[in-house]
Amino acid sequence: MQRIGVFVCHCGSNIAATVDVKKVVEVISQEPGVVHAEDYQYMCSEAGQEKIIQAIREKELTGVVVCSCSPRMHEVTFRKAVAKAGLNPYMLEVANIREQCSWIHKDMEEATKKAVILARAAVAKVNLDAPLQEGESRVTKRALVIGGGIAGIQSALDIADAGYEVDIVEKTPSIGGRMSQLDKTFPTLDCSACILTPKMVEANAHEKIHIYTYSEVEKISGFVGDFTVEIRKKARSVDMSKCTGCGVCQEKCPSKKIPSEFNRGLGNRTAIYTPFAQAIPNVPVIDRENCIKFKTGKCGVCSKVCQAGAIDYDQKDEIISEKYGAIVVATGFDTIKLDKYDEYAYSQSKDVITSLELERIMNAAGPTKGHLERLSDGRAPKNMVFIQCVGSRCADTRGKSYCSKICCMYTAKHAMLIRDKYPDVNVTVFYIDVRTPGKNFDEFYRRAVEEYHVNYVKGQVGKVIPQPDGQLLVQGVDLLDNKQILVNADMVVLATAIEPDPSVRKLATMLTASIDNNNFLTEAHPKLRPVESPTAGVFLSGVCQGPKDIPETVAQAGAAAVKAIGLLAKDKLRTNACTAKPDQLLCNGCSTCANVCPYGAISYEEKEVNDHGIREVRRVAAVNSALCQGCGACTVACPSGAMDLQGFSNRQIIAEVDAICR
Repeated sequence: MQRIGVFVCHCGSNIAATVDVKKVVEVISQEPGVVHAEDYQYMCSEAGQEKIIQAIREKELTGVVVCSCSPRMHEVTFRKAVAKAGLNPYMLEVANIREQCSWIHKDMEEATKKAVILARAAVAKVNLDAPLQEGESRVTKRALVIGGGIAGIQSALDIADAGYEVDIVEKTPSIGGRMSQLDKTFPTLDCSACILTPKMVEANAHEKIHIYTYSEVEKISGFVGDFTVEIRKKARSVDMSKCTGCGVCQEKCPSKKIPSEFNRGLGNRTAIYTPFAQAIPNVPVIDRENCIKFKTGKCGVCSKVCQAGAIDYDQKDEIISEKYGAIVVATGFDTIKLDKYDEYAYSQSKDVITSLELERIMNAAGPTKGHLERLSDGRAPKNMVFIQCVGSRCADTRGKSYCSKICCMYTAKHAMLIRDKYPDVNVTVFYIDVRTPGKNFDEFYRRAVEEYHVNYVKGQVGKVIPQPDGQLLVQGVDLLDNKQILVNADMVVLATAIEPDPSVRKLATMLTASIDNNNFLTEAHPKLRPVESPTAGVFLSGVCQGPKDIPETVAQAGAAAVKAIGLLAKDKLRTNACTAKPDQLLCNGCSTCANVCPYGAISYEEKEVNDHGIREVRRVAAVNSALCQGCGACTVACPSGAMDLQGFSNRQIIAEVDAICR
């Protein structure tokens, strides 16, 4: 039997307001093995930790239970205190009586009973705890950045500037991301390309950065400090080492009516193309699905006109395997599809467009060369209506429940730019709320209203009705005047909700990372670890973690880089002591555990086993403790019960359950 000390934290009033901590101490002191029990206002404080250290030394404690907040917050804190007193840090258990008890109950009697049960379960587990030792693993001094938008570029530059090798993997033919599609940025109205292009050039020229464009992550294995990643480098059908970027192939290509993804389908591109003029690398890609050569076997014009001989129709996809110590995810975002929003007539009229499509129209390199005009007939609009929160803050299942955060500001930007360049255009904005939570944001919005006389109407639009003469009738409501209104418009612009890039779900599976209900990657802690994934060694950069504007994205990219640098700077990492351990007498070598292990930590070996005096050679499981991350998947899957998890053994779990059910 262990000699256990139990320490119950008040956590100010977070716990004590709902839980009778004195009663918890009184009851738990009667549990088998408990030789010391006390409460304190703040156990995580220096004084609180000192109480634990003194009790271990004075009472010769062999196990410790701390009833406090989530182990994610302070388990490391208390383990260090226990170790300082000379006790193995894995002889500590944390009973979460804050998040799992006090915060979710209002009745003190009920909360106190539950707190006692949680404490009792922790005591039962400690009675079966055994000292565990951490191992060591090496760190590969190289980082992978998944996504080549502004977030990925900034993270890569910061890591590379610290002296570490970085690979950027971008699925499109060029780095730049969504920011490359923008014309101006708020609240400064500076040219998006003017501030992004130098970053792109710097990343491409950096000796520590290698860029894989037109590439995707195929497979990820390993663990923090030693990830193995397979990258599919898709065939460009153009030899990057020979291409000079002259552009003749694009000029001569006969397939010229393919909708341009970069221009959101508003303009056309050729079958061999670069997405935009400042693309990096400045090497075209052949779209094999639309190329005449690949469809019919004929044409080959691009090969004939290429003086460098860079066209290679036989080029194949290439799988590249690399090792990395840290991974930064910067997969960015896209706008939601509008097929569920027929009331806005997006599919019925060419003159109903999204805000991102308007960005391309207003860009000098866009489909209209920067001229504001109706897509249906090319006429200049006289009346424009902007509709906010299309798919954002949606109460039904069609859209997203969250605020997309950037829409209010980019709508003010669009309205201001239009009024500045085309003063005779009347601009009306239908909004729910105007949200301006950033530096100089509210002043920017006020300029749109007061200086540029943009008409803001507080209310939602019920329907957009295309008229026979090409006009758009916008049916809405003015909540301030409490009346329905009708507005005739030449163009309607929809501020569509943003969502994570669709590839993030597949990537999260490969990384064993967590995602929320909206497919945003989940941070380890929303306040204290906002750029770290719960998966060790994986960091989050940009909109993959949640909606944010460019300055916030760049700031988070830098923060993710710092975390990655901190990891790469270490020569060795302490590995998880709570690893799987097979009972070779029970193991039948079925491979079930190896099939479910996400870290590839389980292999098999032929070993002589003494089974009740009978010696025989069996195929049994063997666990690489450096690779094992203690997820427990193997213990659940094992049909013979041979696999167990140190620190969370079946006996310990059953003991906890028994204690709860008493």
